[in-house]
Amino acid sequence: MNQPDVSLPTAPYLSEPGASEATSLYIDGQWRAARNGRVREVLNPADASVLTIVSEGGRPDTEAAIAAARRAFDTGEWRRTTADERGRVLERIADLLQRDREEISVMESLDTGKTIEEGGIDVDDVTNVFRYYAGLADKDAGRVVSAPEGVHSKVVYEPVGVCGMITPWNYPLLQLAWKMAPAIAAGNTMVIKPSEITPVTTCKLVELATEAGVPAGVVNLVLGSGPDAGAPLSEHRDVDLVSFTGGLVTGRRIMASAAETVKTVALELGGKNPNIIFPDVDLDTAVDYALSAAFFHSGQVCSAGARLIVHNDIHDAFTTELARRAEAIRIGRGQDEGVRCGPLVSAEHRAKVEAAVARGVEEGARIIAGGKRPDDPELSRGYFYRPTVFVDCDRSMDIVQTEVFGPVVTVERFETEAQAIELGNDTDYGLSGGVWTNDTGRGERVAAALRHGTVWVNDYGPYFPGAEWGGYGRSGIGRELGLAGLDEYREAKHIYRNLAPEPQRWFG
Repeated sequence: MNQPDVSLPTAPYLSEPGASEATSLYIDGQWRAARNGRVREVLNPADASVLTIVSEGGRPDTEAAIAAARRAFDTGEWRRTTADERGRVLERIADLLQRDREEISVMESLDTGKTIEEGGIDVDDVTNVFRYYAGLADKDAGRVVSAPEGVHSKVVYEPVGVCGMITPWNYPLLQLAWKMAPAIAAGNTMVIKPSEITPVTTCKLVELATEAGVPAGVVNLVLGSGPDAGAPLSEHRDVDLVSFTGGLVTGRRIMASAAETVKTVALELGGKNPNIIFPDVDLDTAVDYALSAAFFHSGQVCSAGARLIVHNDIHDAFTTELARRAEAIRIGRGQDEGVRCGPLVSAEHRAKVEAAVARGVEEGARIIAGGKRPDDPELSRGYFYRPTVFVDCDRSMDIVQTEVFGPVVTVERFETEAQAIELGNDTDYGLSGGVWTNDTGRGERVAAALRHGTVWVNDYGPYFPGAEWGGYGRSGIGRELGLAGLDEYREAKHIYRNLAPEPQRWFG
């Protein structure tokens, strides 16, 4: 049975489909229209219908937002707030997220295509992130450093300043929280530029931050394309830090443009993540987790376990069961009961996934599940694609090495532990990986040998706000979450005080 039809809530930043005006930019404490008057249609990926109309900002809007953030940081009341006051703001944001949990879950589902259940999980995870940094905000005022007699030496932590935050379309709410919460805890101001494809819950979180008491100019929001609205965040001299989550190509451009002003850069650029299965595991459990690792949110997850590496002894049984269960996955609207895979985010993205699958076939990989759009005519208007399993894969194939970012998993074989480690590290990326074995020693050895920022043993996917997240290699630089996630938004300053200065006569 389907759930009742759901729609976006009424909000000042969301305009009805067909509207010619929108006020979806939030600059210096006010919702406003783009200076160029342009608007953009936000589409429902399940049926290509128009969800809402939002403002389509450009460079002048971003520059105005940067100026507001600069004023708020340099001369505004935010500089005078204490760490415990900032912590209370974060706690209020967390409370408001839970107050509006049902509404936000629906917004995230309609905007991204994920299920309402997944949207609710995101809200809970985001709430935990805000509560974590609320508790951390006043816990580290600095430290006294050992110094000679007559000298007082200390290290204090100060906010970086104005932070540009560019977030992706797959987890718009979650990825913004990972940046916003530590930035507020540290005392920064910010300009947020979400993906133009999925801006809805970003607007909502900005609204909640304002309700929680964040002063005007501290949190600013611009909507629009990367080249128009996003580029100034990495180029402008008044932005002190730019944090970006998204694709490798864009990340390289941001890093290069940020170098002109030598600003701090934090990048999370995805991965091609191995999930290694040794033969001593329970097959039913390992297959179950492998499905979740590969197909959660239709594979549109930077840490997706899209590269299965399975021991020869269980390869055939494992892949047969994996394919059977993949074919049984129910796909459909994220708002419908029982659906486990929603649509891909856009027609353009589905075309990229289809092109990647075609390349895999050309390279000699064999499809044993999926590999096509669903046959159900009721899904024909949406951007759906069936969960797909490739076998007969090897490390030389593009389908094995390049991030597909869709419901596609490849399977490779291995024989020895050393070979499994070699395959798991044979990637330009290094974001995450999984190891499945009942041998505790082996699990520890392989986890230690894998060059990935997160390694799960006998699990796949969970994270904690207190544990750092980020990757090796082309998966990016810097870390989010944990203590290091707070340090990304702080500068360390050494203050040295001579308690009894006397003339040195060095040049006397």
